Amino acid sequence: MSELQKKESQDVEERIVRMSFLEHLDELRKRLVRSIAVVFIAFAFCWTFSDVIYEFLSVPVRDAMTAAEQRTLPIEGVTGAEKLLSLDRLNDGETIRYIFEQKTRVGSVAISPGTSVLAKKGVDSSGKQGLFSEEAIVIGKQVVPSGIRLPSSLDSEGALVDPASERMVVTTAVEAFTLYVTVSLYAAIALSVPFLLWQIWGFISPALYRHERKYVTPFIFLSSIAFVIGAAFAYYVLFPPAIAYLLGVGQDFDLMLRATDYFDFIILIMLAMGVIFQMPAISYVLSRIGIINAPFLVKGWKIAIVLILIVAAVISPTGDVPNLLLFATPMTVLYMISILVAWIFGKERQNAPLNQ
Repeated sequence: MSELQKKESQDVEERIVRMSFLEHLDELRKRLVRSIAVVFIAFAFCWTFSDVIYEFLSVPVRDAMTAAEQRTLPIEGVTGAEKLLSLDRLNDGETIRYIFEQKTRVGSVAISPGTSVLAKKGVDSSGKQGLFSEEAIVIGKQVVPSGIRLPSSLDSEGALVDPASERMVVTTAVEAFTLYVTVSLYAAIALSVPFLLWQIWGFISPALYRHERKYVTPFIFLSSIAFVIGAAFAYYVLFPPAIAYLLGVGQDFDLMLRATDYFDFIILIMLAMGVIFQMPAISYVLSRIGIINAPFLVKGWKIAIVLILIVAAVISPTGDVPNLLLFATPMTVLYMISILVAWIFGKERQNAPLNQ
């Protein structure tokens, strides 16, 4: 072959490679556009329920804040027979002292939390049962008259929020809006996980043999289930003791927890654990393809433990050993499960043409 022919052949090969690379970029662009479009649609759906998502994600910290600020006293009194009573067990006409547990607006007057007033259980002019003030309240130059209905569990209209709940703070006018947008966006990403996994698989599948592409369905199913389990594990198991520990350390301070800081924190942990719980699903696919096997994972257990400790140190809220182990233990268990999965489903990779 002459030098000219060699050069022409090389030019043709370079054009083929260049076209193949550009085609891959175009395929990546299409996958990204589809993923963004689906996430946007899911975001529009989640935005309509942003307040519900916010309340759900704020439950652990509100419970932890309540527990951290409470001091439990034994019920002891003059007769020794004293006990706690439910408000609906009070007799009609019985007078008690009512304390506003949160800022409450009555007409144009804002009553601060901690304000107390004598109250009596009774019925209003329409015969509706409730709790009513027995004395006037003076707020600046305004006087709130006696006989007003007080927020209580006796009537659903008066019960504003759970008295045991705590509220986080925002420091700017737009922070609340930004927070709801952030919460809705992350919820949309979580909701779009099956489609996103499908797009990832669709992008890498051309590099696989045809008989290996059939694992797309179990991969998406197992990964989606694993993501939900991982996020739920972080929400119900990992996060409550972690936030309780942090709030317990700060008992000597007047806590004003920023809502943005908290939600960045819990969303990071939930997403991280959702991704970490993908280990068995990924091990299943890679072992079926023949890229990894159980002996390979067993041989690399030392490196895996080091990586697990590093990841646990990054996503753990504190650097203390108990919290570090709290996050590292489930990851270690998942690695062991991955070894078992690779042992059960592992096989040698079959070398075959890409179109077979």
